[in-house]
Amino acid sequence: MSNNDDASFSRRAALAGLGASLAIASLSGVAPAKAESASPADPAPPLIDPTTRYPKPPFKGQSQPWPGLASKMDPRPDHGETSYRGSGRLLGRKALITGGDSGMGRAAAIAYAREGADVVINYLPAEEPDAREVMDLIKAAGRKGVAIPGDLRDEKFCQRLVAEAVRALGGLDIVVNNAGRQQSHASILEISTEDFDATMKTNIYAPFWIIKAALPHLKPGSAIIGTTSEQAYDPSADLYDYAQTKAATMNYVKSLAKQLGPKGIRVNGVAPGPVWTPLQVSGGATQEKLKKFGGNTPLGRPGQPAELASIYVQLAAADASFATGQVYGSSGGAGQP
Repeated sequence: MSNNDDASFSRRAALAGLGASLAIASLSGVAPAKAESASPADPAPPLIDPTTRYPKPPFKGQSQPWPGLASKMDPRPDHGETSYRGSGRLLGRKALITGGDSGMGRAAAIAYAREGADVVINYLPAEEPDAREVMDLIKAAGRKGVAIPGDLRDEKFCQRLVAEAVRALGGLDIVVNNAGRQQSHASILEISTEDFDATMKTNIYAPFWIIKAALPHLKPGSAIIGTTSEQAYDPSADLYDYAQTKAATMNYVKSLAKQLGPKGIRVNGVAPGPVWTPLQVSGGATQEKLKKFGGNTPLGRPGQPAELASIYVQLAAADASFATGQVYGSSGGAGQP
């Protein structure tokens, strides 16, 4: 082979390599970039002992009227307000999160915004003080935040919520059905039909109505995420109605994933164990249970919403494109999955 042939071959090889790089970049949605690695001189971040990272029981006795405010809890829950750092994993995405004022919904809203998404949150009017804090955090991340209060037990409101979210964000590609109602009752005889109906409407009917309304707007690559619970697998005696709804959530995740998989829409769930949220202080746990809350986990404490934020990000992100019909657990070593 002549020198000219060598040069021609080298150019062809270089162009072929460039073409492959561009093809990979096109599939991944990012431009080719030089790989970077941490310098050996960079100090390693310290290990964090999960058993002592957050407060342990005993907790103070405390109660609030339903639905409760995170801002009035002692200790105040950590939703990642000061700790979550984004890296652009959800840049340009458009998310609707129910129950986005506190708990896992708030943690997801903060994380999504810091990962580059615009976010609509829904909450009950009584939760307005917490919701305003979330709006401030989303806007501080440089993203669009929209707050839409309303009662998810109303089918027409659920339909209007989705329509307003689509209009405000210019579309929708992430739906997080997180809002939940949990009330502790020692006996089934203590649960009125009205109580039972309120739990079913909030935890089962609302996701049904919201998904139906959202589906015509969801394109391939979109994600639906439901919040189930360890209660779906190992129900407590005093959460008869709530546990049923979480088993139903786990089931709709798996069923809907099969239905929507061919359309390129992924459906997954998150199953928390004991997590420190307003659910517990507004009737979801007895005072005796509250004081010892989370103490029976192998880590000896309840989880904080911030510790689940990355799971909601992962299930929404494009690099989890083969995960559908999955339920990701986070229970401090106790419970399933």
